[in-house]
Amino acid sequence: MFTKILIANRGEIAVRIMATCREMGIRTVAVYSEADRNALHVREADEAYLIGPAPAAQSYLNIEAIINTAKLCNAQAIHPGYGFLAENTAFVEACSQAGIVFIGPPASAMRLMGSKIAAKQLAQSVGAPVIPGYNGDSQDDAVLLKEAERIGFPLLIKASAGGGGKGMREVHAPDAFMEQLAGARREALSAFGDDTVFLERLLQHPRHIEIQVLGDTFGNLIHLGERECSIQRRHQKILEESPSVALTPALRADMGAIAVRIARAAGYVNAGTIEFMLDADKRFYFLEMNTRLQVEHPVTESVIGIDLVRHQLLIAAGEQLLLSQEEISPRGHAIEMRLYAEDPEQGFLPSTGTVTRFIKPEGPGIRTDNGIESGDEITQFYDPMVAKIIVYGEDRPAAIARSQKALAQCAVLGVKTNTSLLQTLVTHPAFQEGLTYTSFLQEHHLAEDRATQEHVPIPNEALIAAALYDISSAGITNAANDGNIQDAHLVPGNIWNTLGPWRMIGEAYRVNYTWSGVEHTVAIRKAGDGEWSIQVDTQTAENLTCTFAHNGLVLLRWKASQTRAYVQRFEERVDVILHGRLYQLARRQPPDVDTAAKSSNIAHTQKMLTAPMAGTIVKIRAHDGDAVEQRQVLVILSAMKMEHAIIAPYAGKVRHVFYREGAVVNGGATIVEME
Repeated sequence: MFTKILIANRGEIAVRIMATCREMGIRTVAVYSEADRNALHVREADEAYLIGPAPAAQSYLNIEAIINTAKLCNAQAIHPGYGFLAENTAFVEACSQAGIVFIGPPASAMRLMGSKIAAKQLAQSVGAPVIPGYNGDSQDDAVLLKEAERIGFPLLIKASAGGGGKGMREVHAPDAFMEQLAGARREALSAFGDDTVFLERLLQHPRHIEIQVLGDTFGNLIHLGERECSIQRRHQKILEESPSVALTPALRADMGAIAVRIARAAGYVNAGTIEFMLDADKRFYFLEMNTRLQVEHPVTESVIGIDLVRHQLLIAAGEQLLLSQEEISPRGHAIEMRLYAEDPEQGFLPSTGTVTRFIKPEGPGIRTDNGIESGDEITQFYDPMVAKIIVYGEDRPAAIARSQKALAQCAVLGVKTNTSLLQTLVTHPAFQEGLTYTSFLQEHHLAEDRATQEHVPIPNEALIAAALYDISSAGITNAANDGNIQDAHLVPGNIWNTLGPWRMIGEAYRVNYTWSGVEHTVAIRKAGDGEWSIQVDTQTAENLTCTFAHNGLVLLRWKASQTRAYVQRFEERVDVILHGRLYQLARRQPPDVDTAAKSSNIAHTQKMLTAPMAGTIVKIRAHDGDAVEQRQVLVILSAMKMEHAIIAPYAGKVRHVFYREGAVVNGGATIVEME
């Protein structure tokens, strides 16, 4: 067995691999970019080495730097995790040439299955059904358009070399084909260095089912059951579960057997995943193979009861797989929810910044794989995943109930997250019934919900927690400074000088907050020894006590009843997380006469178009002096593996484009000036 391995990755997957290595007595080596100098995976490793600047192309994709680091520290093997170099055959060959073991499949199998076109041809050769489409050699625009018309619409354009939804476009009409083809090629070239595409018929109401396979160098190859990954946004999975409610034992056995045949024909070794689409008539079609460990591997670990990373290491070290197919028997149900730093109010665009608080859910059957802790930064350069929350239950209803409890415990402050969307999913009647198709979010109008949480009325507890923490943070309470939880007591002071939004009216301190366009008033009065009378709006006042903790915890007590909230105070707002949901409460601000005068016609007066997030300008479609139509795409910005279009808010003229293609811009930077 290895004594030291280098992990050529970052974030939660690097931390997760280190956990298994630690159990096996293997020393771990982290590599990091300048942006990740203080990242969690660096802190968790036994050794850590800087390999380049923040952009992944100069660090985590720098094969030479990683190989040289492995040699320098005498690492015997490299685990690639997922993403970055995990499916790069040049990296596998470089490891071999350097005498370093690559923990994954051989380059030949990776090269074969890494081409979706070649993988489909191989699958067909062993009798696997495939989705009708075009996977020929020609990449000529006219040929592709003709084949698209033959296949019929709707269809998918897909990158041959890709995965994770990159370089994939849905096309519903012939006149949109060429534009979507250009976008798919551009994204594929940026992500994989290869703009080869192929076409597939778009199935209606399909499910995404994948089979985990595991094989050794002695010819032993088994499957470990399935995962359903149907709930996706922008072709990126956000919730996975195992087993699938759609599969019968016979169908599960058939899909597993075909997955093993495909992997064996490819000469596959180590952990991999065969992906299928399952249509409404329970017909399945081979989709692709992922020649690496999957993001969602923990759900398989939960229901099968094995450590997949441990088996990866054993197989790479030349040991024989001791598991037989007969020994694999799923038990219970597992669900994984991907927690992303995304802004619901900006179409779920990545949310960058410092994670000031991260409270992980805990309890029986709850596992959190995270690459971020309180104080860490989410940057524009990498995937915005904060953590994966994995729950296990005796059956699916138990797992769903546990997922709801886990999300209610989770708290992230400093950046926005998709927690509200995850909560909506796991409480949705269609999800609970198992009606989970790849179109789930679109069908239930959740795909681009700009503020899922805003449809939820704000609880009084959130307003009360904000008010008490707000007044404490301003220095007019006697809360303890040593980090311990203690009673908070209001103390005298000049409220006019310390808190702009607070006012003393009669015997009460009052503050106004606005939530979802509605203003609320919270009044606080002394009610007794350690007790306060709190009135929200015109409702009946109630008495309670309050304690604070150093991590932003506010504990509200009504006699024996308690409610926990996490709060953070900013100049213009207070953020409250209650039962896992984020409420951003705006304070009343002095009136802005100019803004008020223009607010009724802001779309037609907006001149400066800004970047919604930090990123790289990948395409400029309008130039100085161009006349443009309303909603015309002017600039395409790429960040965190996604593209975002900056569009004209009205028909007009481009006065100036401030950046060139390839420029890196900060969030909020002015990109285009209109007139």
